[in-house]
Amino acid sequence: MLIRSVLVLLGAIVGIVAGGCQTNATTGRQQMLFLSLQHEAQLGAEAKPQMLAEMGPAMSRAEINLYVERVGKSLLAPALERDPKMASFTWEFTVLDSNVINAFALPGGKVFMSRGLMQKMTNEAQLAAVLGHEIGHVMARHGNERVSRTLAAQLGLEVAAAAMGSGESAQLIHQIAAQSTELFLMSYDRRQESESDSLGAEYMVAVGYDPMGAVQVMEILNAVAGSSKPPEILSTHPDPARRAEALRKKIANEFPQTQGNPAYKLKEAEFKSGILNKLSRAFPHAGEPTLAGAASIVPEGALGALVGGCDH
Repeated sequence: MLIRSVLVLLGAIVGIVAGGCQTNATTGRQQMLFLSLQHEAQLGAEAKPQMLAEMGPAMSRAEINLYVERVGKSLLAPALERDPKMASFTWEFTVLDSNVINAFALPGGKVFMSRGLMQKMTNEAQLAAVLGHEIGHVMARHGNERVSRTLAAQLGLEVAAAAMGSGESAQLIHQIAAQSTELFLMSYDRRQESESDSLGAEYMVAVGYDPMGAVQVMEILNAVAGSSKPPEILSTHPDPARRAEALRKKIANEFPQTQGNPAYKLKEAEFKSGILNKLSRAFPHAGEPTLAGAASIVPEGALGALVGGCDH
């Protein structure tokens, strides 16, 4: 009788896992996703105010916000060509008035970048690389993936799937949003980071940026981290130097036509006049930008391997 009950339970869990697996139109791989697009949009909208309260207020300089928004929306065009249904999100690009070097995205198309990070840049292609990377996280539904794994670990697959399919979903979304910092600032895993690096470079090339801007961002992060960065084996993020090397290989293999080609630009002068000069005048005593501390991963528990089992 006990064996039969265990087999029934295992069968139910396997069915839930199979039902939760979806093929992502952007990446082509299967993911365990409990949240619908509507849930993702709701989650991002609810979490945004708390993120602003904790990570820094939105920049009040309209011209800087508009510059970043223009670059972000240009990168959205090739992204949405691959997966048009993601256009249902209300995409927003927010500059944080913070000296901490940081950038992140919430499900539902909410992208954030700090003033401190922009002050370390020297051209628009670097800005595009960071925004493209964060757009990649949203398009690849990495936030949904993390939340689904956390739900599976904390609630159990069966309970989580049942809750998301019932009237309790709104309450659950509210609870997740209340824990936004813990859930959304914890590190992405290595595959997710590499996936977003790759997608960001592809979006850059599609709209005429030199993808070497993405390599330069990794070099900036590597230089800022210096000796404070942990050994790669102790970090869930790939080392910036390794990410830079992976991007160089991608450029050499997939985008050799972009190198030495004036059609693909870094846009140094535009960035200096449109961003750096304005930031220098508006924040003359801002001080040296500081590196954001690494957030820890929420343990996935014993069900983590099963949840990850639908990924190909």
